[in-house]
Amino acid sequence: MTEMWESRSAADTFAYGKALGEKADSGEIYTLAGDLGVGKTVFAQGFAAGLGIAEPVNSPTFTILHNYEEGRLPLHHFDVYRIGDVEEMEEIGYEDCFYGKGVCLIEWADLIREILPEKCIRIVIEKDLTEGFDYRKIKVQR
Repeated sequence: MTEMWESRSAADTFAYGKALGEKADSGEIYTLAGDLGVGKTVFAQGFAAGLGIAEPVNSPTFTILHNYEEGRLPLHHFDVYRIGDVEEMEEIGYEDCFYGKGVCLIEWADLIREILPEKCIRIVIEKDLTEGFDYRKIKVQR
């Protein structure tokens, strides 16, 4: 099943992320794909807000993983853009996150495709400049 949303602003992207976060269940893994600058971090911030996380959420580009425990479910927010080898994921203990009681949101997940479980919810954010500078198409595949 694929859902399609159209965003015309960062506020829309945040709101769609929040709506998805409000519905998230324990053990789910969400992958987040899109080019640099499409709004993945804004979406992640909305997703965290939907889980009830009030602290600032930033992309963990250099640390690879940020854990947020204060929401209705723990959020494990990965940014694997700088992963050189899947073994690095083992070093940070990804399995505890993937198979624990929280929710995972993984930016650039295509880089670690071989360790992702079969059942992931895939989110793709794309620009379409013919629709305007702030326009985004957000696809959610379950």
